[in-house]
Amino acid sequence: MQQEQASPAVQKRVQDSFDLQGLMSHLGARLAHIGPGRVHIVLPDRPEVTQQHGYVHAGATSAIADSAGGYAALTLFDADSEVLTVEYKINLLAPAAGDHLEAIGTVLKPGRTLTVCLLEVYGVQADGARKLVANGQQTLIRVNKRTE
Repeated sequence: MQQEQASPAVQKRVQDSFDLQGLMSHLGARLAHIGPGRVHIVLPDRPEVTQQHGYVHAGATSAIADSAGGYAALTLFDADSEVLTVEYKINLLAPAAGDHLEAIGTVLKPGRTLTVCLLEVYGVQADGARKLVANGQQTLIRVNKRTE
């Protein structure tokens, strides 16, 4: 399935911002798709992100969902804007298992101040089989880029 790509400038801005996130680096997450209003983040299943039963920890699952939604919103704003999460709710639907997790953030309602996103996290097996393991909704606020 071919998905629309964001412009090269937007892709670079999102990737540069993502690269500054210590948590995503620590978890081993990476951006897999950057499209207008839609971002995918992949998290490999490895011992460092699991809980005591061997599933990917809910904290790691929630973190990649939160970031996917935030970056999905960021793709729709100008270069002088950033986003911060105001709130999100996540439903853990099944144990987070697979070769990797894929979090998908999709903008449902963009706004000048507040934006609402759909969050989905899939457990993806090595053969490509996918299972929805978490879903949620997020509200973000657009803020002006900080100047240091």
